[in-house]
Amino acid sequence: MRIVGFGRGLFIIASASLAILSLTYGDLAPMGQSLPAWVPGRETWLDGSALLALAASVGLCFSRTALPSAVTIGAYQALWAVTCVPPILSTPLSLGAWYGFCEALTSLVGVWILYAMLRWQLRGSQMPIAGERAVRAAQVIFGLNCVFYGYSHFAFADYTAGMVPTWLPDHLGFAYFTGLGHICAGISIILGILPRLAATLEAIMMSLFGLLVWVPSFLAQPRPEWATPPSNQWSELVVNLVLAASAWLVAASFRNRPWGLPSRDRDRYSIR
Repeated sequence: MRIVGFGRGLFIIASASLAILSLTYGDLAPMGQSLPAWVPGRETWLDGSALLALAASVGLCFSRTALPSAVTIGAYQALWAVTCVPPILSTPLSLGAWYGFCEALTSLVGVWILYAMLRWQLRGSQMPIAGERAVRAAQVIFGLNCVFYGYSHFAFADYTAGMVPTWLPDHLGFAYFTGLGHICAGISIILGILPRLAATLEAIMMSLFGLLVWVPSFLAQPRPEWATPPSNQWSELVVNLVLAASAWLVAASFRNRPWGLPSRDRDRYSIR
């Protein structure tokens, strides 16, 4: 259960950070960048939804309010994903158009799995959205997103290589290597081949990206071009934190699966 508690705690910090980021930077935060300018009361929507998400993040800390708080954060993440759809409709073949949507969808998968876990822990009952099939669907969606992240490393290899810490050798090789890692992890999760190991390694890789790339960028002088302006630094760091927290929750959803190859007995995708 330790990995479940760790994932939940990290997700609380991540969702609260995302809400604070929106309140601080507004239009420069992920939700602000994707919400169309023509939406009536746009600033009210941004600030109101961020305040609700912040309150819900606090509510996740307490057993009595955990379930409704997870639903509230899920609605916030779903709204974020919906606001990322118009760029896809206008340029469906552009990877850049899909990136924000995939980040929002990964975040939604995290709170989706957290909600399912909370229902089992607090009430011991199922709902269709919290059942084993639903959790398996969430895992597959996460796997597909991992494949997308990996492919983007190859499509934007030079940009990715520029973010590799200077003390590591062969920056372009690291860009390809990590991209391949994302793809392999995603395929393993989708096909159910060593999914617990794959999800855990993916969570570690996402966490290290924030620790080795975005955190040091705040101390670098001069600041790297890809880390400007400061609002972009904070936005990318917070989004990375949300993605890493979601990845740890996905890993926790495989806690009843073996680390190695399964035995001949039927291996169930149980979250209980």
